Amino acid sequence: MVRRSSERKIETKKMFDGEGEVVLQHILNGAEEMYGKGRVFAHTVLAPGCEIGWHIHHGDGETYYILKGTGLYNNNGEEVTVGPGDITFVDDGEGHSLKNIGEDKLETIALILYK
Repeated sequence: MVRRSSERKIETKKMFDGEGEVVLQHILNGAEEMYGKGRVFAHTVLAPGCEIGWHIHHGDGETYYILKGTGLYNNNGEEVTVGPGDITFVDDGEGHSLKNIGEDKLETIALILYK
């Protein structure tokens, strides 16, 4: 399979009551393309001030690989600044959020795999 950039599924939405909206540029389109082992594999873009609001994972875990920008990552109540090259992970039953605190876009690769 080859999926051209012009063929990628792109959606913009408010996530978990976070400020602003998040652009999700799907790399794979859901569980079917992930052999049932996960549900999200996407390039996410948050404009300055936008965030993926606090949420708890149930039955899965999520990794963010930070590509560009500066974010404030809440890891189960502990806040830490993240930037390019940093990797975050939240396990099943744990919670997290991510906010763009920089002046430029915050871009990540997000991967959610089932436990």
